Amino acid sequence: MSFMARFQVLLTDYAWSDLEIERATLAAVDAELVLAEQTDVATLAGLAADADAIMTTWARVPAEVLAAAKCCRIVARLGIGLDNIDVEFASGRGMLVTNVPDYCLKEVAEHTLALILALGRKVAFYHQQTKSGGYHLAAGPALRRLEGQTLGIVGLGNIGMQVARKAGSLGFRVIASTRRAAGVLAGIECLPLDALLAQSDYVSLHVPSTPETRHLIGSAELARMKPTAYLINTSRGAVLDEQALAEALAAGRLAGAALDVQQQEPPDLSRPPFNDPRVIVTPHAAFASLEAVTELRRRASRQVADTLAGKTPENIVNYPRQGSNL
Repeated sequence: MSFMARFQVLLTDYAWSDLEIERATLAAVDAELVLAEQTDVATLAGLAADADAIMTTWARVPAEVLAAAKCCRIVARLGIGLDNIDVEFASGRGMLVTNVPDYCLKEVAEHTLALILALGRKVAFYHQQTKSGGYHLAAGPALRRLEGQTLGIVGLGNIGMQVARKAGSLGFRVIASTRRAAGVLAGIECLPLDALLAQSDYVSLHVPSTPETRHLIGSAELARMKPTAYLINTSRGAVLDEQALAEALAAGRLAGAALDVQQQEPPDLSRPPFNDPRVIVTPHAAFASLEAVTELRRRASRQVADTLAGKTPENIVNYPRQGSNL
């Protein structure tokens, strides 16, 4: 490790094959990237002691790590959600917190629609059947035309709006449950959550993970859905009570589900609901595309570089107390 760089940037974790984009962007402001080999609190706190900035993908950056980062000016999330960062504590220490709020919007919307189509047309079911040597249309449940069915979107933020537009073009009736007061697409009826659940043939979750949204969909909510309906989650695993989903499926109160996110990743695929043939599971893949990841890495690295260079970074999400590390 070189000790000639003016700044040190701690990278807690990443999900791509190299760090060329990050290193090149930071080198322009004489900043060196320091990679954490472990993401436990003690390891990150030790590395954070000398860090002028922290970049994080999924690793937790709690108060204990931020307290040790006495020189840190910015915590940059390589993604959208901020539930892995103690934003309030960072603000109190005068640290900027940034994210890339429009990252992977198109990708998640596309993945959501792919899961809806796979559920509705029984693509995954028949794929499993044919790969096991079965070639029988009658082996699956009755197929229905998707056009004209109702898609309920829970959370009409940036991704939810993308899903609504794409689903509308396929002929779905789109309804939504949202706190959004303005800017809703024409033709989308906004309903309370209970009414949305009762009317929808497909329910797609697009809310952030917060204490208020934890297990937003549990036993009571699943009981309000049609027994012919499907649930899709491409938001956060904690939004859904997985045990309640397993019980609803076992009781025949739901037709199926598609889960790209889980409370524990990877989940135990040998247990319900993940081993249920009516459930499609993808490995937190909705966000991924070469284009989206490249843009994410460049923009998050630029946020850090700009901050270290004394410039205002893109998309500050907090109001840090003046002084301290700034």
